[in-house]
Amino acid sequence: MAASRAVDNPVPQPEAWEAVGMTDTHPRTRNSVWLHAFFAGTVVLTAVIAVAARSPWPSRWPAFAALAVLTVAYVAYGWRGYDRPRAAAAFLPIAIAAAFVLPAVVPTTAFVQCIVFPLVWTQVMRVRVAVALTAVVGLASGIGLQVSGGPDSLAGTLLIEVVSVVGSCAIGIWMTRVATLAEERRQLLVELHATQDSLADANRAAGIASERERLAREIHDTVAQNLAGIVMLTERARNDLADDRPDALEERLTVLEESARAALEESRVLVAAGAAGATHDSLAGALHRLGERHTRETGTPVAVAAAEIALDRDAQVVLLRVAQEALANVRTHAGSASARVELLHESERTVLRVIDDGVGFDPAVPTAGHGLRGLRDRLALAGGTCTIESAPGRSTVVTATLPTAAPDPRGDTEQNLRSAPSAATAVTR
Repeated sequence: MAASRAVDNPVPQPEAWEAVGMTDTHPRTRNSVWLHAFFAGTVVLTAVIAVAARSPWPSRWPAFAALAVLTVAYVAYGWRGYDRPRAAAAFLPIAIAAAFVLPAVVPTTAFVQCIVFPLVWTQVMRVRVAVALTAVVGLASGIGLQVSGGPDSLAGTLLIEVVSVVGSCAIGIWMTRVATLAEERRQLLVELHATQDSLADANRAAGIASERERLAREIHDTVAQNLAGIVMLTERARNDLADDRPDALEERLTVLEESARAALEESRVLVAAGAAGATHDSLAGALHRLGERHTRETGTPVAVAAAEIALDRDAQVVLLRVAQEALANVRTHAGSASARVELLHESERTVLRVIDDGVGFDPAVPTAGHGLRGLRDRLALAGGTCTIESAPGRSTVVTATLPTAAPDPRGDTEQNLRSAPSAATAVTR
């Protein structure tokens, strides 16, 4: 009995099976060399029985003719019946006829049922039809045995054919169920592979988008701010030139050159896929340099109160970016006369405050910029918080808090920062 047959469920395409490392087992398993070999072996053995076994008739040519027709029909088109219903419909009646003729001439050749039953179960697409044809094969063979054996053999014939039909149906239904389950699992594997490919594509696209967002945020917090300072210094240098103030112009150009070099260095660091600022020395030193640079570029004094604190590199980068964004907003929007940066270390947290005495604003009113939103996102990804205290006509206090007692339970902060939402390159609230 063949172990594989068609099922009602859609059959996966061969290309999909090959994609998961499988071969095309449908229809090749059903139409395989083993089935052909089984057919040939059964026909040869039946022919030997037809020659050697007892026959109640003086001539055995009908048995040999039946075997010849069965063999020719199989070679011509019967072997295609495993895959093509029309070929099966043309071949199976010949097989059933052979199941009648052979035992009618030589009773022992009822052995031919050993190949006719499997042919029915492998070439018929539906279980009910296969069961019905199995009963027909048993009936035809039983009638043939009665023709050759006479009425005295009726009891034995009934017993043999009932056992043959019931056994064939039981094995056929069981193997059909096994084949159905195998097809279902094969299709599940194909769908799983397709889902994995889809997830891989989605993860790849998400990684690309995340990297773009990270670069946009880093450019906003570093290069874009430097370029904004360069634009402002250029405008002031132009005014100094128009007012014929060469001394002030010299100072502007010096600061302008330093800002351009800083922007170039930041760009190189980004290209090298490293974080800038706090990677070279301590956070306190980076904050002092940031304040001095802001003072030289804008003329607004910035006081920095930052002691040396033992922080990991990721936390230093986050807090430095907060200070850069806050001072960029002071330069662009606050119109303040002075500013102050404070770095405090408490028992389980590190606090950074940036205070200005400018015009203030209403933090509850949505703004068109993305700087403050990106700032909050940075801190949230690092497990910290950001609060902004301000009002129109009052000073603004930006407070950033990071936990320092335990590592971030979500993993590496730098990797989290790379998946943060984008901060647009405009230097604005």
